[in-house]
Amino acid sequence: MYRVVGSVQQYDWGDTTYIPSLLGVSSDGAPWAELWFGTHHVAPSLAETPTGQVPLTDITGELDILVKILSAASPLSLQTHPTREQAIAGFRAENMNGIALNSPLRTYRDESDKPELLIALTPFFALCGFAPVDTSVVLLHAMEWKREAEYLEQHGIRAYLEWVYVNDMDSDFSGAPDWLSSLAVKYPQDRSLRVAPLLNHVELAPGEALSLPAGNLHAYLRGAGLELMNSSDNVVRAGFTSKHVNTAELLRIVDCTPLEAPVVRPTIDGNIGTYPCPTDAFSVQRVQLVESHVLKPNDSTRMIVVTEGSTDSLRAGDAAVVLPNEQVELRGTATVWVCAGRR
Repeated sequence: MYRVVGSVQQYDWGDTTYIPSLLGVSSDGAPWAELWFGTHHVAPSLAETPTGQVPLTDITGELDILVKILSAASPLSLQTHPTREQAIAGFRAENMNGIALNSPLRTYRDESDKPELLIALTPFFALCGFAPVDTSVVLLHAMEWKREAEYLEQHGIRAYLEWVYVNDMDSDFSGAPDWLSSLAVKYPQDRSLRVAPLLNHVELAPGEALSLPAGNLHAYLRGAGLELMNSSDNVVRAGFTSKHVNTAELLRIVDCTPLEAPVVRPTIDGNIGTYPCPTDAFSVQRVQLVESHVLKPNDSTRMIVVTEGSTDSLRAGDAAVVLPNEQVELRGTATVWVCAGRR
């Protein structure tokens, strides 16, 4: 087992205190948005060895999972992620068009799909997946958005999205829910404001999760969580951001199927909670460590992250990589997340 040194990402929506507090360091006032544990080229981690720090890839090779601690003080973009086939095609098309890999105009930064699981570490607020059409029609009427309600009811979700993103219309937010009114204050001209009411607005308690397969339209609004995903940075955005927006591509790949139950919970077996994931490419378990727990050998590389308490070798905010066929005994009192990919 090797301790992993994560890479901090400072985006404008990030919280200034949660990640520094987790790491036991002083806040510098900057927005510490994400802490990445993995080998993705955008922000690769280091591994601590007896002779010093080395790139994590020297120990593991390229990992197929990426683990993040995310902490949002304000909303992230309205976004979705591609399938594997869509990612390959999009990546190659942008290469052919000469868009540099680090360009802010880039949408596809690798050839991987990006299913995600977001597990709340604090109360967490988000928009996730389309609500049933009847539910959205009722909300739109309650907001006195009669024009939008009638269009949605008559034409369905996909046609509604296409209509919204090609037409500028003034909207009155006096009857909107508080979360939507707040978005309107921050992004007053954003066409996605008329899409947001169609999505499930959810509040996760710590330990609850969102399962986000390819095509799921979502936006994180506020809170801290642990994210597990394929090792990818492919994000297709439609609004609520200062970053590159690619509405046409989002409309092409978004899944408009209503999602009636966006919140998922773990299956509990003793001190272990196993989460349902949007793909069989990765898995995650929460271990409530009281005295000791043995991670038995298997054929995958596992990333473990401690978010509360401490073990004999790791404390809150630490991560470590467990290599294939390695057995590790953890001793202490802690909340430990065990994340595994295919290799």
